[in-house]
Amino acid sequence: MAAPAVDGLWLPDLCRLPRLLTMLGLAQLTVLVVLLVPNPAALWDVSAFVSASGYALWLALSVSVLLCACRRPLSRFPVRLGALIAVALAMAVAVVASAIVHGLFASVGGTAALPGFGRFVGGSGAVVALLTGIALRYFYVIDRWQGQVAAHARAEADALQARIRPHFLFNSMNMIATLLRRDPVVAERAVLDLSDLFRAALGAGEGTSTLSEEVSLAERYLSIEQLRLGDRLRVDWHKQGDLPWTLPMPRLVLQPVLENAVLHGISRLPAGGTIDVRLTFDAGVLEIEVANPSLPPDNAPAQGSGHAQRSIAQRLGYAFGPRARMRYGWNDGRYACTIQVPVPTDGAAPVPGGRTP
Repeated sequence: MAAPAVDGLWLPDLCRLPRLLTMLGLAQLTVLVVLLVPNPAALWDVSAFVSASGYALWLALSVSVLLCACRRPLSRFPVRLGALIAVALAMAVAVVASAIVHGLFASVGGTAALPGFGRFVGGSGAVVALLTGIALRYFYVIDRWQGQVAAHARAEADALQARIRPHFLFNSMNMIATLLRRDPVVAERAVLDLSDLFRAALGAGEGTSTLSEEVSLAERYLSIEQLRLGDRLRVDWHKQGDLPWTLPMPRLVLQPVLENAVLHGISRLPAGGTIDVRLTFDAGVLEIEVANPSLPPDNAPAQGSGHAQRSIAQRLGYAFGPRARMRYGWNDGRYACTIQVPVPTDGAAPVPGGRTP
């Protein structure tokens, strides 16, 4: 048996409006195909087309509503048996409905425009059963594919937890130990920042974050690195416009980008450098750019496998769709990474006055 969907039910959910519209569209497409078949014996006009369309849409709506109502009990059966029962129910609906329609036409003497009772009822049942089976199979495959994408995104997020390097923890703890006597206030702040950072890492695959939380976490990470690197690490934040601070985002999107900037850029330069972080919101698109000085790719040590960047790009694509973009590369002494995500108009409204977190 295949794995169930997120809600534990394997039968596709036809209660959702997009899928209901798909069922109605499939019914209308069938009518168009029959209309376009070259058959000199079939005489079609506008009235016949409208009648056939109404009949097909009525059948599609009836079948969708029935399978929607029976989704939970049908999902208790094994997949093959439950699918056969679902198709049989759809055929039964079509047989009953077509028998009623044929009887109504017969009562008013309109059966001349219809095939015989057996052919009309049997044909309707067979077509509905065939189309229902195709639609359920299509939706079933889509559900399984979306489930695999979600599981892959979860696995990527879980793997991203290992991106917080063990020696970063050890270096941070050693630094905190040296600060305890010299500056206990700063040491306490570093412990709190480190705690927040690892709490976020442990929950990387659970739920979502927000732009405000991602920026706050990135600031805490950078404050720890600034204690370690001192004047070699400088950060310039540029927060422009009314940013959508409440925008839901995957966890650990910004911090790994800044970690790459510190690890592969600033820490390898004897004089250090400045990381520029720019956040802008314009025309419904949030853009986050992180740029830092870096050695040329030919002269720099190994830059890593790019796992974090690929993971972030995949999780952004899963969360925001194909409009999400992530670009990165080295140019003229600086390495830049740019993230662009669409901001929906029905949620995640910008904070009034452009307040920063």
